[in-house]
Amino acid sequence: QVQLVESGGGLVQAAGSLKLSCEASGRPSYNYAMGWFRQAPGEEREFVAAISRSSGDTSYTDSVKGRFTISRDDDKRMVYLEMNDLNNEDTAVYYCAATRSLSNGYVAIRSSDYGYWGQGTQVTVSD
Repeated sequence: QVQLVESGGGLVQAAGSLKLSCEASGRPSYNYAMGWFRQAPGEEREFVAAISRSSGDTSYTDSVKGRFTISRDDDKRMVYLEMNDLNNEDTAVYYCAATRSLSNGYVAIRSSDYGYWGQGTQVTVSD
């Protein structure tokens, strides 16, 4: 079992930046591949970014490539999502997710791959 708590969301102007954090407690986070998803009002939850348990592999949805960076610090049991050049389409509740991984290179991009979820943190981008 692992528990996830996100933080760092808020209101930001377009073209601004935010850094989301996800703290993992319970079993050691280095055993888990991690991901970020988001859900806008009236929309389905969508994949944003994912990182393998070794940090050697990452994946991003096309709309955030070059603007968002996912990283992890297993010593601190933290996963981060650094978001730059934000726009209105980035407005959503952002969720951290974890899945047990047996492979250093495994990157999970489907929500159904994940068994553990945080409660979410709201990101609102204003004009």
